[in-house]
Amino acid sequence: NVANRLLYACRVVRKARANNMTVAVWTRDAHKLDFFARQLWSFEPTGFYPHVAADDELAAETPIVYHTDEKLLPARDVLILLDDEVPDDWKTLFDRFGRVIDIVGATEAERLPARQRFKTYRAAGLSPIAHDQGAHNA
Repeated sequence: NVANRLLYACRVVRKARANNMTVAVWTRDAHKLDFFARQLWSFEPTGFYPHVAADDELAAETPIVYHTDEKLLPARDVLILLDDEVPDDWKTLFDRFGRVIDIVGATEAERLPARQRFKTYRAAGLSPIAHDQGAHNA
């Protein structure tokens, strides 16, 4: 329930990095990922969050990676999902991460697919925990 999913993802990255955690970010939308990467440079005037595409030669030593192909994402402490659908083979993907954060937007157009993702997770035996960030988001 956030007004801006990409900005909120940047805030999640900031919190994860403050706790020395590594992060992977996924969506099928290349434009969205490009915009997210640019926002990491500008959302906080004094912050620096090193990030590269997961297929970059520096990915192994960079704490934040992102890609449209979930198979290329290396294991990290946190996986941030920015897509409207669950990833292909999501069960196998999720096993590579300590925590998975599926960010849900505030509009009905964003909530409808989020509800479907939630049902998918529940049907597979997961117990997703919803955190309403509506009062806290930018």
